[in-house]
Amino acid sequence: MQNVEVTPRVWDHLLAIRAGTACACCGGPWSAGERGALDLYGPLARRDLGPVVVAQIGQSLDGRIATVSGDAADVSGPDGLAHLHRIRALMSGVVIGVGTALHDNPRLTVRLCDGPNPARIVIDPKARLSDDAPVLHDDGTRCIVVQGVDHPRPSHVEVLKLPLVDDKFQPEAILQGLRGIGLQHLLIEGGGITIAGFLDAGHLCRLQVAIAPLVIGNGPAALTSTIQQTRLADCLRPETRVFGLGSDVVFDCGLTSAARDATVPKHGVPVTAS
Repeated sequence: MQNVEVTPRVWDHLLAIRAGTACACCGGPWSAGERGALDLYGPLARRDLGPVVVAQIGQSLDGRIATVSGDAADVSGPDGLAHLHRIRALMSGVVIGVGTALHDNPRLTVRLCDGPNPARIVIDPKARLSDDAPVLHDDGTRCIVVQGVDHPRPSHVEVLKLPLVDDKFQPEAILQGLRGIGLQHLLIEGGGITIAGFLDAGHLCRLQVAIAPLVIGNGPAALTSTIQQTRLADCLRPETRVFGLGSDVVFDCGLTSAARDATVPKHGVPVTAS
């Protein structure tokens, strides 16, 4: 397991990688903790390997994301929360389902680190989300609602209308639609059903699971995959790296060859930020 220390110096370097003015193998010399930060976040910051779709979920030791009453505020420790905000800062857009938007009232902004706010994207097939939801706040950041019905939104909110299949969107259609409006690097943040939908459809490059030293007991499961296997030999076994963040441990799971390639630093990467 690599321990991660995100110093101001290494974080500035990661933001420079995102902006296309640095590469993951330059700079330093780095401490062991700073090198861990580059290994964890460098693959997310790179822009030279094409579109990236990464999911991140924070859970307890027993695989829960909330109590039976829905209390999910402190599942992740302080370092786990900072980790989530760092991923947001490195992505061009962050995606949540309407259930998460309604239940958790997230802002999806970058507050626990330096860096730009990503575009905020809500998957809302039946236009259930109200226009005054925090995620749609008019603060100069792009706000996008993916809808399957005609429903007007405020002028600062972009509507991406897609066809519904059995009252749902196909993950591939969502990704194609978002790439069509310039969003190539996406974080699927929640909830567990939304993440599982992209995972089951084979559209995640990388899955990060942040585990906090907490046992919740009964409560919502972190991931609710619909794939059923009868043999362990047929189950998904991603290439996994493990990082210690302090309060949480992150399992970084590469699901594609592009994810594997991204862990190999490349000198002089020509990139275009998006």
